[in-house]
Formats: sequence, C-alpha cells, structure tokens
Amino acid sequence: MFNTARMALFAALFAGVAGSALAADLAEPPPVEEAPPPVVEAQPVDVGGWYIRGDIDYHWSRFRGGDYITYGAAPPQVQGSFASGKLKGAFSAGAGVGYQINQYFRTDLTADWMGKSNFSGSTDGFCAGGVPCTSVDTSSYSALLLLANAYVDIGTWHGVTPYVGAGIGGAWVKWDTLHNTDLDGSFEHAGGKGWRFAYALMAGASYCLTDRVKLDVGYRYSHINGGKMFEYASDSNVGPGYDRGINVHEVRGGLRYQFGRSDCAPPPEPYQPEPIYTK
Repeated sequence: MFNTARMALFAALFAGVAGSALAADLAEPPPVEEAPPPVVEAQPVDVGGWYIRGDIDYHWSRFRGGDYITYGAAPPQVQGSFASGKLKGAFSAGAGVGYQINQYFRTDLTADWMGKSNFSGSTDGFCAGGVPCTSVDTSSYSALLLLANAYVDIGTWHGVTPYVGAGIGGAWVKWDTLHNTDLDGSFEHAGGKGWRFAYALMAGASYCLTDRVKLDVGYRYSHINGGKMFEYASDSNVGPGYDRGINVHEVRGGLRYQFGRSDCAPPPEPYQPEPIYTK
C-alpha cells in the first residue's frame, strides 16, 4: 500500500510539470517576420519653362582710341589720332525674356538702353600759322545693346545659384555733337551713329525671394566694335572720325520671374508605398 501511494504521488507531480510545460508552449505566440521598411523613390525635379527679367546697372566705359582725317589745301590728306580720351560712368536699364531648359542651363534675349556717358579728350596738331596746339574735345555716347545669351547655372545652395554666361549680338551706338576747341576757335561736328557688332561675358548669382521670383546680381563685360564717331565739318576741314571700339564694365542687379517650375519651389513629396504586414 505504501508503494502504491508513493507511485501515485510521483504520477501527480509528473502530470503537474508536464501540464505547466505544455501550457507554456501553447501560450508562446508564433514568430512574425517584420515588414521591410517602405522604399522611398526619389522624384526627379522638373525645372524649366519661360521667364522674364528686368535689370538696372551702373557701367564704366573705356574709350579705346579714335582716328580722324584732316583735309589740307592739297593732297595727301593727313590722318590723325586722339591724344587722349575718357568716358565717364552712367546708368542703364534693360529687360529680357528667356527659357530655363533644365536645372543647369538657360538662355535669354535681352535689350539694354545704356544712358549717356560723357566724353572728354584732346588732339594734337597745328593751328593757324603752323603753331603747334592742342584741342579740347567733348561729346557723349549712348547705345542700345541687343544680345542673345546662354548661361550655366552651377548649382543651388540655400537658395543661392551662381552662374556664368556669354552673349552675342549688336549695339546701336549714337554719338552726340563733338565740340572741338583750339587756338583757332570752336568747331562742331555732327555725331556719328549706326549698328555695330557686340559680345558680352558675365558672371553672378541669383537668390530665391519666392518660389517664382529671383534676385539676380552680377558683373557683365561688354565689347562694342568701332564705328563712326563724328562727321566732317567744313569750317575746320576735319572729319570724319572713327572710334576704335568701346569696352563696358557693368555692375548689374535685377529680378527674374519664372512661369514654369523653378528650383526655388519646394520639391514634390516623395512616393511612399503602403507598408506590407505579414500575418
């Protein structure tokens, strides 16, 4: 009887341990694989479209020299050159229309009216009686500069986009009346005018003011070919005269308005697929 009671106790203990283990096995949930993180696909930035621009500047012009003809009583005629010549600074204003091809390349057509730059110069020669004399010459010039331009936008950092560019076109140059004064008196020569070849090189940077408006600040170097400066004057037997060209250095500032998508606009929201869960 004692053996039977002891075997019953062992059986009860074994049943309790096995039951606890089985209950623990049944309570443990099956392993679940975590869903992979959603793949974020970067969307391309579609920058491009038409834009308009307006600019103002202050420019300094460099007179590259000038030549003229003096008619005597008999040939040969004498060709002379200006001994000195200087142009003062002036303001300009311009406008243009362009197209942003992509984030890094754009083109535009611009027209700039260059205000009058005052000219002062001198010529050396002989006055009445063969006396050596030096004249004082004053005038001014203005120009309409038309250019077709292309730019490389290097990149955009914190709304700032540096760029370089070049342009080619023409300039309509108008010289005012040339006043010439020497020991023989004062003489006037009608100013010359006409179209000339021109080109430009520029560098600068733009800054995003809004999602469509940019502030554009830069430097432009323009070269205008030589042409007629003044006409013949019968009372002085001098003329016509030709300048050898004008170099223009400009500090420019303006605004550009982008009709198409600008790189100033916030990028589109990236595509995020719905997460996938494993049951």
